[in-house]
Amino acid sequence: MLAGGCHCGAIRYEVASLPDRHSLCHCSDCRRSAGAPFVAWAIFPEADVTILAGTPKVHASSEHGRRHFCPDCGTGLFYTSAAIFPGLIDVQTATLDDPDAVPAPSAHIQIAERIGWIRDAHHLPEFERYPGPED
Repeated sequence: MLAGGCHCGAIRYEVASLPDRHSLCHCSDCRRSAGAPFVAWAIFPEADVTILAGTPKVHASSEHGRRHFCPDCGTGLFYTSAAIFPGLIDVQTATLDDPDAVPAPSAHIQIAERIGWIRDAHHLPEFERYPGPED
């Protein structure tokens, strides 16, 4: 059983299966809704996801896409599209209590809209914590 929730804790959910797919999405819609260069999504059968606490707000972000988020803190949680993947729900894997509990992403998707500088981001220096002035 996987569990997760929003930043403030108002919404909690659980998932009764492992994902069918785990991807990193670079589309401009995901980027704008998350305020991030890409979003990690794991897709599950909708019946396997149970909201335990709270009620997500739903925003029609496109003709068929629906983004579900916490109305209190704004954390993006789910994405559904009856036209693209009926009966399935995408879960933002960073909202899982243990994101490492799902297999690593297997693909980058929507790279036609990827921010140019993210392509080589893996070459940047790494720091265990926020770097100090000497770093």
